[in-house]
Amino acid sequence: MGAEVDEFLAGVAPAVRQRDAYTLLELMRRVTGQQPMLQHPGMIGFGRYHYEYASGHSGDAAAAGFAPRKTATVVYLSDGTAAHADALSRLGPHTSGVGCLYLKNLDDIDLAVLEEVVRSSYETLTAGTFGTRAREASAD
Repeated sequence: MGAEVDEFLAGVAPAVRQRDAYTLLELMRRVTGQQPMLQHPGMIGFGRYHYEYASGHSGDAAAAGFAPRKTATVVYLSDGTAAHADALSRLGPHTSGVGCLYLKNLDDIDLAVLEEVVRSSYETLTAGTFGTRAREASAD
């Protein structure tokens, strides 16, 4: 783990977010086989994927990632939360947006289900060029 990631995690508060961040760090490292990188402020990413949309917009982004925020930890699912609806119904207490999963305490959720969701999302995103925005996937 890089010094940037160490420094960032040392400053995470409250304590439950810091504890959960270390748990997610290990979970995502195991699932992706990648080392964590500090992305834009406050996000830890793993691996990369290339996307290209019908509009012609393209780029690269972290294939898995999370951000420990004060009110909840955000797990990013760039293939959209709708793609994981069945698994998320078994996860435990959470809220979600189009491409984000919000978790208040990892002690309250099924970590095996979370690992299943992260693995599925990572595999989808890294299988080739990804061409669907999370909000478009949710419309299906």
